[in-house]
Amino acid sequence: MYKNNIFISVEITIPRIPMSNELSLTTPLKKEDVVKLKVGDTVCLSGTVYTARDMAHIRIMDHFKEGREPVENFKGAAIFHAGPVVRKKNGEWEIVTIGPTTSMRMEQFSEILLGKLGVKAIIGKGGMGEGTLDALKKYCGVYLLSPPGCSVIQAMPVQRVLRVHWLDLGVPEAIWVLEVKEWGPLIVTMDSYGNSIFKQVRDKALTRISEIFKDK
Repeated sequence: MYKNNIFISVEITIPRIPMSNELSLTTPLKKEDVVKLKVGDTVCLSGTVYTARDMAHIRIMDHFKEGREPVENFKGAAIFHAGPVVRKKNGEWEIVTIGPTTSMRMEQFSEILLGKLGVKAIIGKGGMGEGTLDALKKYCGVYLLSPPGCSVIQAMPVQRVLRVHWLDLGVPEAIWVLEVKEWGPLIVTMDSYGNSIFKQVRDKALTRISEIFKDK
């Protein structure tokens, strides 16, 4: 960073996370599954996963406000912030590639997803904000980081497409209901105890920056 046209290097050490666990879980997730998970743990998921990006979240919220039944039963669900590349093969949908999109865009929806619809896991990249962290603690949920940049590999654990909703929104924005087997590793970066590795790194960076500029 620059101050008075002088470049200052800021070194930040990412917090060490001791004794992380590797777990395999099956959806729908239960409270007892989520409480096992702490920041730094890795998870492989099997069962059903639902993709949802911006437009799908908006429509889910519209249906909720109108008192309509959700398009799926999201109790215990894992929602993946992703828009897949798909193709039809022998009359069936096939996932070609699938990778995470930036989760912060869906921040405003976390309270209803977790508190009213019963979602237990949010999966994406980049982390989410204080509102989501509070909701994860309040409703016993977890945020899992899906490693970006390997969308072909991430498509491999998808066994089949079970259903698709709202194709009128476009392929990436539709809800794709996927059956997965040992999908992962996904990294626990926000847990149900109020811990967030994103917040830890940010707080440490701000403290370090304050120390550097204190005497400047």
